[in-house]
Parts: sequence; C-alpha cells; structure tokens
Amino acid sequence: MTDWIKRKKTNEINVGSVKVGGDNPISIQSMTNTDTCNVEATIGQINDLKLAGADIVRVSVPTFDAADAFKKIKKQVEIPLVADIHFDYKIALEVASTADCLRINPGNIGKEQRIREVINAAKDNNVPIRVGVNAGSLEKDLQVKYGEPNSSALVESAMRHVEILDRFNFTNYKMSLKASNIEMTVDAYREISTKIEQPLHLGITEAGSFRSGTVKSSIGVGMLLSEGIGDTIRISLASDPVDEIKIGWDILKSLNIRSRGVKIVACPSCSRQNFNVIEVVNELESRFEDITDDIEVAVIGCYVNGPGESKAADIGLTGASPKNLMYVDGHPHKKISSENLVDELESKVREKIAKSNIEIIARS
Repeated sequence: MTDWIKRKKTNEINVGSVKVGGDNPISIQSMTNTDTCNVEATIGQINDLKLAGADIVRVSVPTFDAADAFKKIKKQVEIPLVADIHFDYKIALEVASTADCLRINPGNIGKEQRIREVINAAKDNNVPIRVGVNAGSLEKDLQVKYGEPNSSALVESAMRHVEILDRFNFTNYKMSLKASNIEMTVDAYREISTKIEQPLHLGITEAGSFRSGTVKSSIGVGMLLSEGIGDTIRISLASDPVDEIKIGWDILKSLNIRSRGVKIVACPSCSRQNFNVIEVVNELESRFEDITDDIEVAVIGCYVNGPGESKAADIGLTGASPKNLMYVDGHPHKKISSENLVDELESKVREKIAKSNIEIIARS
C-alpha cells in the first residue's frame, strides 16, 4: 500500500484461501458470463480469469440445475468461487456447503426468515456472505420512500440487512452498495464505511462498454480506494471478463496499491518522437501478457523527458538519433536501432526477471 493512502482497517474474512479486509491486499474479482450449466465452458473461463490475475471469481447460480453444475465446477478449479444468488434463497442453501462465499441481494431475497436460513447455512459451513445492494433492485418500500434510487436509499437497504445479521450474531460478511451513477455509488460507500467495520466490495455496476465502463470505474473505484475505502473490487464491463481483471490491476497499479506484471510508462508521442511509440507500446503489451513479475518499463519517444523517466524505471528507452538509448537500473546500457526496439526490450525484460528470480532463490 502506498504511503499517501491511509486505508481503513476492516474486519477480516476468508473467501476460500483469499483473506479479505484487515491488512490484506485488495483482491480483484470478476464474474463468469458463460451458461453455468455448461460446465466445461465455465471452467475454461474461470481458468482464463485466474491466469489474468483474478483472486476470486463469482458464478451466477440462477437454478437448481445451475447449482448442480456449480458443484461440479468447484471440484475442478483452484480459485475461490462466489455463488451469486437472486430471488430463490433455497438455491443458496443448496450450494452453501460448496461455495467459498454466498452473494445475496436483500432487495430480492425476500422475508427475514429466508435470510435467517441463509445465515444459518453460512454458519454451518463457515462461509461468508456478501450482501449486495444494487440501485436497480432496491426493496419496494424504499423505492416508494425515496422516489428514485439515491445514496441514502442504498445505505438504508444495507443497514436493514446489517441489523438482521447483527441479531443473529453473524459477522462473517462483506458489503457492496452499487449503482451505475458514480456520485451515488461513492457517496453510499463513504457513508457505509463510517457505519460498519466489515470489508467493502467496490464497483460501479452496469458501468457500460469497455471504454466508457473503464473510465467510470476508474474514476469511481479510484476515488474510493484513494480515500482508503475498499477491500476487494470488481470492474463491471460489457466486455470479456478478462478485461475486468486487467483494468482492475491497472487501477491498483496506478494508485501504487498492488502491482503485477509489467508496468509500462509511455509518452503520448508527438513529432519529436524518434520511433513509433504507439506501435512499440502496443506490441510490448501483447508480448508481456504472460509476465506476472513486478517490473517497470519506460518507453519515451524523445530526449525531453526520456532520460529522467528511463532512469526511474527498471528498464527504460529514450528516443534519440541516430540510435535510441536503453537504460537498465537507472544507467545507460546500450544504443539500439528503431528496427530492433521491441525485440531488444523484450529480451532485456525477460533476462532481468530471470536474473532476479535466480537471486531470490539463492538468498532463500
């Protein structure tokens, strides 16, 4: 965690092998969009998400057939799975012994007795509950009271459920209060953060397409994280779920909260560039997809900011004429032609990572 962010220390819960809250790293999750009953396809997508860096994956369980499929899926994957339940609380009871977490929505689960049964099932199986409040599915009386969704309605809905959980001495839960509106979501999370000590799951729901959804989520989730609010995040995009994981990591890396893989610092490019910055960066990002080690690479097209940025990175490239200058660990390393930039940079990055890993093994 970066020093400029003072994160609120919440209570710790376990979602399978992943600890959420407390001093634990902010976890990243996504949700499958395959038909859960298609076990093979769902397992394939879960594994893709894990490879992309997901810590937790949520799977929709809308029917009892899906519940049976969920049980089969759980046996064949390693990553913690959250069972997403709406409307029929009996499905939550069906998967309580299998899931690593039960996600329920107080707006559509119904009577308190049903919630109580879910709580008892969670207790019996020692699994947490995620209480998911959404602006689009608030309780009917709250819709009447407030006229339209707002942050106060979200918080009131959440606190109703907290009161039920408290009455049954259940503290093994996390909370989310989501809307597609950034201001509403941020205000709701700010308020609930002052009222409860449980972990908060952040997200802007129904954020939109890849581009617009990334912008909205980066602003909303980024604002909250920068204020020290939040313990786990999901970036909701109308896109490949793997994109949600990538954007989630980019947000955490940008705030210096968590880092995974290659962090590329690049200039926007201009007429001073001595090589095609955009092409080089895009190609490097594609080639570095498999790298999970933490390393920073600077790609700067000219000699204005190039030396400074390159010296600050693990590996840097400054555009120059007739040849460009590569830096390693802050020092000039070699001159390379524009034709060989990508190959040279990739080779040096992989060489440096391999050397670092050998040194780590030797020290241990």
